[in-house]
Amino acid sequence: MRLVRIVPDNTTFKIVRFRRFSYPFSAAYSLLVLFLFATIGLNFGIDFRGGTLIEMQAKSGKTEIAQIRQTANGLGFGEAEVQEFGQAGDVSMRFALQPGGEAAQQQVVVKAREAFSQSFDFRRVETVGPRVSGELVQAGTLGVVLAIVGVLIYLWFRFEMPLAIGAILGTLHDIVLTMGFFLITQLEFNLTSIAAILTIVGYSLNETVVVFDRTRELLRRYKTMPVADLLDLSVNSTLSRTAITSTTTVLALIALVLFGGSAIEGFALVMLFGVVVCTYSAMFISTPVLLYMDVRSTAQREEAQERAATASKAKA
Repeated sequence: MRLVRIVPDNTTFKIVRFRRFSYPFSAAYSLLVLFLFATIGLNFGIDFRGGTLIEMQAKSGKTEIAQIRQTANGLGFGEAEVQEFGQAGDVSMRFALQPGGEAAQQQVVVKAREAFSQSFDFRRVETVGPRVSGELVQAGTLGVVLAIVGVLIYLWFRFEMPLAIGAILGTLHDIVLTMGFFLITQLEFNLTSIAAILTIVGYSLNETVVVFDRTRELLRRYKTMPVADLLDLSVNSTLSRTAITSTTTVLALIALVLFGGSAIEGFALVMLFGVVVCTYSAMFISTPVLLYMDVRSTAQREEAQERAATASKAKA
């Protein structure tokens, strides 16, 4: 049986030269992210804002969004966010955090059931109070920051300084672009989104480490090869592995988007975007950075230190 190859062996793509396009594109995208963050902001979910989320399905399979919104606004809990999602007949309603503690939040659910239970089946009800939402914001932010700091420390000790700087820039680049996805699509940002970001950080780290390990190996093997050609060789030699990993991950995520339901659809969409970004970043952002650093002399110093250590052990 003939084997299927996503990428042919011994490819010779000139990857590094595309930095003339990838760097301006990523820079413009990052500026757009900063602008959107300052003007629009993230679409925080119930986890972080507090309030009540209700998801319903019409028994008849048909919905009148304008009528539902009018009824929801007439319940006396402020303006409700009403929108369709998923399959035909699925509707979500979001009510802002109500003053009066947990009892006030539960009253929202009671009134909503009285108003809609005859025509709709209630599929999901979530209520988060102000204290819980504040704690979730703090815990989520702290978790992301600590995870990123831990990854950066690992990269700093894992590689020599030029390679570590390239890997760190690539990881931060992937986080910024992923946040841009939330800002542009206005996808709900909740605890699941934090899990997606942390997963993307791990995936980005994996992609970068694979390429940079090969780069370090080739630096020792080819001592006179131009750095640009050596970086192209390191990407091409790992391209087949990268394509297989990315393709299988994307196929699994597409299945989650199509069949996983609304509960994990957001996570799967963010991960789908993140896999593409991490693959792009490892080849067109992190690797070309090494052109502007003295990676050759760093590799030579490391090799000299290893030879000296081996010689001292032999004498002992």
